[in-house]
Amino acid sequence: MLLRIRSRDGLERVQVGGPHVSISQLKALIEPQLQIPTHNQTLSTDRNLLLAKTPADLLRFTDMSDPSRPLSSLNLSHGSVVFLYYQGERTVRGGPPVCPAGSFGRKMTMDDLIAKQTRITRQESPHCDSVSFDRDSANAFQRYVNETLVFAVKRGGFMYGTVSEEGRVEVDFIYEPPQQGMEDDLILLRDPEEEKLVDAIAAGLGRKRVGFIFTQTIMQDKKDYNFSNKEVLQAAELHAESGLKEWVTVVVKLEANEDGDANVHFEAFQMSDMCVKLFKEGWFVTEFGEDDDPKLSKMKKEVVVGGKDVKEVDNDFFLVVVKINDHQLLNCLLNLSWVLRVVNGSAKANNAGSLILEYKAPEKHHRLSFSASRLGPLSSTFPIENRNNLVTMRTLKNHLDRTKSLPFVKRIADFHLLLFLAMSHGLGSDVPALAECVSTETAVPEGYQLLIESMANTS
Repeated sequence: MLLRIRSRDGLERVQVGGPHVSISQLKALIEPQLQIPTHNQTLSTDRNLLLAKTPADLLRFTDMSDPSRPLSSLNLSHGSVVFLYYQGERTVRGGPPVCPAGSFGRKMTMDDLIAKQTRITRQESPHCDSVSFDRDSANAFQRYVNETLVFAVKRGGFMYGTVSEEGRVEVDFIYEPPQQGMEDDLILLRDPEEEKLVDAIAAGLGRKRVGFIFTQTIMQDKKDYNFSNKEVLQAAELHAESGLKEWVTVVVKLEANEDGDANVHFEAFQMSDMCVKLFKEGWFVTEFGEDDDPKLSKMKKEVVVGGKDVKEVDNDFFLVVVKINDHQLLNCLLNLSWVLRVVNGSAKANNAGSLILEYKAPEKHHRLSFSASRLGPLSSTFPIENRNNLVTMRTLKNHLDRTKSLPFVKRIADFHLLLFLAMSHGLGSDVPALAECVSTETAVPEGYQLLIESMANTS
């Protein structure tokens, strides 16, 4: 992420690894990028730092004096401003060379002027054909935000699954990183080491990161927008980071139905190509004021929307709707030659290995197709990481005891359990191999089984 560093020399930018970076690490990054030694740096989020006259004045600014304090604890994120005081002189890098134009160089034609304009239009079609969810994983996420958080604060997670050649995204599990949820903001306190383990387990399961899911609070539901300006910025950043053209962003909200009851509702989008491009090029204003309209994203320079030059863009221009399917299969064995009868309809398998379910409702005929691969081995019953619940070896023992009747590979066929094992002492680097056993449904080597059971029995 980028931090903006303001000193007496003006505003400069420093590239940092993320909000987990400590203040001492930030100073170490500032030294080579801005040519200011770490011992000569005084940092603060208080702009009055630049008014300091004496060393005694500097002692008043202590918010960034602890070298081990992470940036996330100061609510610093992409685009935030940090104030820097230093003594002495330095050479400030100059800007790009001035190119001759007008009567002393090449003249700008009307075609050149039009070509330089940035036009924002709606993107009609997503790169992702559809997204579907493992029902248990989706329920585990929405049940927590509905029953525990009661949609009072935001919650988010990274979706893992597969992408078909046709662009269908299928989500099998959701990893919830460390985070701080608020009424209208979500700060991800990402742990790179934990995410490496998550990605390694996912690879062993034949899955990869395919999108981001987050919730909107009850208070947000009273406002007339699909995404707020903060949500657009966060979604664009994660989409750009992924490099996956089919990347999906899903929002979960509580909506009232016709009977006045509240239902949990999932909506899927892709951020438009233009949105991701503008984010990568640094067009978005990344600071938000209390009077800003959350329905609008502010631009640093004018763009053309509907033939008008503007610096505020309706967030809906950046959203491309993605349809949601249910990829949960009937709980039965699938054989390509079977034809199953269901109430008021039929189910059968086609030669492509898909289960076709047809049924009739009043004045409607429905036809749903499910991929045979969705009979996958994963469950979602183990407690989920980074929530307000303590997961211990006793939790592992209770889980294994509940599943005694199953083969051992089935007993550990849960992403959240595998992540717990990976973060426990003695198993970290071996868990991807266990994940491959789960993916292929092959027997777990006896040594691994004995080790896991002995870990559980230490509770």
